[in-house]
Amino acid sequence: MTDAGRFDPVTLQILWSRLISIADEAAAALHRTSFSTIVRESNDFATVLMDAEGASLAENSIGIPSFVGLLPRTLKHMLAEIPKEELKPGDVLITNDPWMATGHLLDITTVSPVFRGDKLVGFAGATSHMPDIGGVLWSADCQEVLEEGIRILPTKLYDGGKENRELTRMIRANVRVADQVMGDIAAQVTAQSVCARRLLEFLDDTGLEDLTELSATLQARADSAMRKAISALPDGTWHHVIHADGYEDMETRIECAVTVKGDTLTVDYAGTSAQIARGLNSVMNYTYAYSVYPLKCALDPDTPRNEGSYRAVTVTAPEGSILNPRYPAAVNARHLTGLFLSGAIYGCLAQVVPEKVIADSSSPSPRPVTTGRDRRGERFSQVLFGSGGMGAGAGRDGLNATAFPTNSGSGSIEAFESSTPVVVWRKDLLADSGGAGEWRGGLGQEVEIEVMSDEPVRLSLVSDRMKHPAGGLGGGAAGAPALAQLQDGRKPHPKGRSMLQPGDRLTMHYGGGGGYGDPAKRDPAALDRDVEDGYVTPEAAQRHYGRRG
Repeated sequence: MTDAGRFDPVTLQILWSRLISIADEAAAALHRTSFSTIVRESNDFATVLMDAEGASLAENSIGIPSFVGLLPRTLKHMLAEIPKEELKPGDVLITNDPWMATGHLLDITTVSPVFRGDKLVGFAGATSHMPDIGGVLWSADCQEVLEEGIRILPTKLYDGGKENRELTRMIRANVRVADQVMGDIAAQVTAQSVCARRLLEFLDDTGLEDLTELSATLQARADSAMRKAISALPDGTWHHVIHADGYEDMETRIECAVTVKGDTLTVDYAGTSAQIARGLNSVMNYTYAYSVYPLKCALDPDTPRNEGSYRAVTVTAPEGSILNPRYPAAVNARHLTGLFLSGAIYGCLAQVVPEKVIADSSSPSPRPVTTGRDRRGERFSQVLFGSGGMGAGAGRDGLNATAFPTNSGSGSIEAFESSTPVVVWRKDLLADSGGAGEWRGGLGQEVEIEVMSDEPVRLSLVSDRMKHPAGGLGGGAAGAPALAQLQDGRKPHPKGRSMLQPGDRLTMHYGGGGGYGDPAKRDPAALDRDVEDGYVTPEAAQRHYGRRG
């Protein structure tokens, strides 16, 4: 660091890496102390270190993309209700308001101010997906957010280190698995205390009084990197349309226009379907997150992300659309819309920089939510996360059974089975499910589960891609569609609630990723390996590639 207070590149990189390690250590604390498998196994959480103005400085390395850039936005809403002047050491703020935070009630966000003496020097924040939030489970068939669970407006969970017992009693009284929910919230508070301690150690070690100058420098560097990447694109506007299954006969469409002008980029969703009276609506925060994340992946994947990474990008969506719904729209399953945005954006960029993007991926994949009582009479509520195939790109096949743009995973099946009277009998890759192409789409998988309880279990199936599978790029074929059916051939509602009887078996197909490029150009040796590995059957090799593997 120079006498003028500016940071040389080497020092800056060291300091930046240390800040990221602080966010990662906070994430490790959250992961290790959480109660639910959603956090411990599926990694559906994020931790963020912010400066005194609420701008993000560092996010944990494996944070969920839907939380990208959202904690600072949530904090601004919190501070509008509880000004910084009213904060003190030991405070913890909390909210799960979908329009202020991450888009649905199941994600709870907490933030702690960090003080050095009497001076506010930063904020430590965390968000994680709760195993339950009351209401009607995690489902897509509600008509208003008021049905979907308890809504916590910005308030203090802790006031000067003292627990808000009225609030915690209210939460406990309205959720099915109170110990898990409160345990996960406590894990977030623990993570924030770790983040705060490490930040104060960082300031002591570096001799910095606060984060003001370092934050400005880091944000400027991230901003410069993204602007440089955008500047490498030609000016212009490109359009693409994605169709989704929607709800029953109400199919939805996403119209996307990407405009590049100099070192700025705009994503505009004008023409997208109007909001509907079901839980598929994606609030603007969620729409923003799943727009900037795929852009970062494609254009500037190597620079660490912070608030500055997204300054050059503007995201707009018509108010009252499924990508910017008005309160009190139902939003519980907003990922069934938001996870399509990467495909829409990449469909635009493929027209100008096809080598930088991938074909559409199979997300959103089926997610069965089961709740009831186990054989001990104890209440359970569990989600089985699974992934279909990832889209292929120039020079690379899509990854099998790998989520994108989300990165939540199924985790340990043994841990899942220990928490619910549901047995997972099979998880197999699905041959021929990856879209054909010069580069093959990633394979989906077949998952079979059985209810092992002595009484019926309620199932909420949250799924899409059954009518509109992941599309290919550059002549590549679409991946296989998703499927969910019982052992007798009955198909539960793909976005509704039903009952499973003891002994019922549910089979789910997680779709395949889209292929990239003309299938006729696929390397014969690669096709031979596909057939040998069981990824492509000889019949499909003849049908899609015009030759036997």
